[in-house]
Amino acid sequence: MTTEPLAAPVSAKATTGSPVRFWATAYTLLFLLTGTNLPTPLYRGYERLFGFSPLMVTLIFAVYVASLIPSLLIAGPLSDSIGRRKVLLPAVLLAALGSLAFALADNVAWLFAARLLQGLAVGAASGALTAALSELEPSGDRRRAALVSTVASVGGLGAGPLIAGLLAQYAPSPYVLPFVVEIVLLVPAAVTMATLPTSRPSTKWRPRRPSIPASMRGAFVSSGTASFLAFSVIGLFLSLVPTYVTKLSGSGNLALAGGAVALMLACSVAAQIAASGRQALGIQITGLVLLAVGLVLLAVAGGAGSLVLLLAATVIGGVGQGLAFLGGITEINRLAPKDRHADVLSSFYVVIYLGVGVPVIGVGFLATSTGLLTAVQLFAAVVAVLCLLDTLALARKRRELA
Repeated sequence: MTTEPLAAPVSAKATTGSPVRFWATAYTLLFLLTGTNLPTPLYRGYERLFGFSPLMVTLIFAVYVASLIPSLLIAGPLSDSIGRRKVLLPAVLLAALGSLAFALADNVAWLFAARLLQGLAVGAASGALTAALSELEPSGDRRRAALVSTVASVGGLGAGPLIAGLLAQYAPSPYVLPFVVEIVLLVPAAVTMATLPTSRPSTKWRPRRPSIPASMRGAFVSSGTASFLAFSVIGLFLSLVPTYVTKLSGSGNLALAGGAVALMLACSVAAQIAASGRQALGIQITGLVLLAVGLVLLAVAGGAGSLVLLLAATVIGGVGQGLAFLGGITEINRLAPKDRHADVLSSFYVVIYLGVGVPVIGVGFLATSTGLLTAVQLFAAVVAVLCLLDTLALARKRRELA
C-alpha cells in the first residue's frame, strides 16, 4: 500500500472566497444525494409491479454500492490531479441519467441500470464535492465546511424519501414525477459545476490503491469504524425500514414509509447543527451510545408491534447517527493533508458506503429465511454491540490524549 503523495491541490487559492459558489456547491451535494434516495419509499411498489422479493431490493442496493466504490477510488485522486470541475460536471450528468432511467423503468433491469448510474455519480462526486466545500469556504474554516458537508449529505438522504413518498402518495405518476423533479433540480447543480474554475493538471494521474497518510491512520480507523456503524443504520432505513414500517402500521401509505426515513435523518441533521464546534472524539462517543440505544428500541418495537417505540428508535437513532458521522468527518477533514484531501475523503466515503451496503445485503438474505422483522431485530442487536465496543475504543483514545 503506497503512501506517496499525489499532486498539489489544484487552484485551491483561486476557488476560495465566494459565498455564492460555496453554497451552490452545497446545493449540488444536497440534491445529488436527494436523487439517489428517491426510490426508497417506492421499492415496495416496484416489488408488486415487477414481481420480485425484498431480497431483490437488497441486490439493487448492492449494485449501487458496487458501482459507487470503484468510482470513489478513481474520482477522488483524479479530482486532486486534474481539478474538481472535470470530475464533478460529468457526475451531475450521470445522476440525471440515473433519474431518467428510473422514470422510464418498466421492468427490474431498468432499476439495476438506474442504480448503477447513480452509484457512479455519487462515487465520483462525494469526495470531490466535500473537498471543494473545504476549498471554497470563504474564511477557510474546515470545521464549518465539514458541518455543511454532513448536513447537506444527510439532508439529501432524508429529503429523497420524503419528497418521493409525498409525490407518490398524493400526486399523479408516482413512479415518474419524483424523478422528473430531480432532473429539474439538477439543472442549477450542473450550471454550478460547469462554472467552477478550471486548472491545469499538475501531474499525470494514474490508478493507485487507496492509502492513508501514516500520520492519520489511527484516527482514520477509529473514525471510520464509527461512521461505518452509523451508516449501516442508514442503509437499513433506506432499504428495508419502509417495509418494516408498513408491516407494523398495517398502512400502505407511501408518505408514512418515506416519512420514517426522513424523520431519522432530520434528527441527524438537527444533532449535527447542535453539536457543531464540539470536540470530535466526544461527539463520536455520545453518538455511538445513542445509536446503540436506538437500535435496541428498534428491535423491541418489532417484537412488541409498537409504532411508539419505533418512533423513539427513529429519533434517538437519528441523533446518534448524526453525532457519530459529524465527529468522524470533522476529524478526517481536519487531519487530511492538502495534497491528498479528496483522496483521503474518498477513502473515508468508501468506508461509509460499505457501511450503507454490505450489512443491509446480509439482512436481505437473512430475511428470506427468518422473515423481515426477525432479520431487522438480529441486525439491530449485533450493530448495537459493535457500537458499544467502538465506544470503549474511542474512550480509551480520548483518555490517552487528555
